[in-house]
Amino acid sequence: MELYFYEERYKHFIEQYQLTEEQLRFTGTPTECIKLSNEDPNRYSILAMDQEHLVTFFDLHKNEGVKPYSNNERSILLRAFSTDHRYQGKGYAKNVLLQLPSFVKEHFKETNEIVLGVNLQNTVAQGLYKKCGFIDEGERRMGIKGELIIMSYHL
Repeated sequence: MELYFYEERYKHFIEQYQLTEEQLRFTGTPTECIKLSNEDPNRYSILAMDQEHLVTFFDLHKNEGVKPYSNNERSILLRAFSTDHRYQGKGYAKNVLLQLPSFVKEHFKETNEIVLGVNLQNTVAQGLYKKCGFIDEGERRMGIKGELIIMSYHL
């Protein structure tokens, strides 16, 4: 499995990406995220591809995007993390999260922390993030879709 920065040539994969209503309670769609990334030079849409299949999608957001979640100027925000529902339960999300620290170190050399906000009600995602090394340091924020637990991965 490989991680790629979004480019127009991947548009057909985005158009085929499927999220359930339950998933949409907690995350944005790749289409929405790409639109926001195109408008913000500090926001990057990332695709996790397994051969010719887009299995997981997320954004990385630095500078102003991470400020509501961290005071660390060298942190980056992981946002809108999702797995296409057809590929859930196959270890893709875990694999991506385990690859993420080295991807961030390679492409965002100044970064020393990955931060994310996970909905308080999304206990499955919380467990996954913890298994992959993210730490709940007690921070809470109110998000658009409810209360968030702020978690960090120190690089």
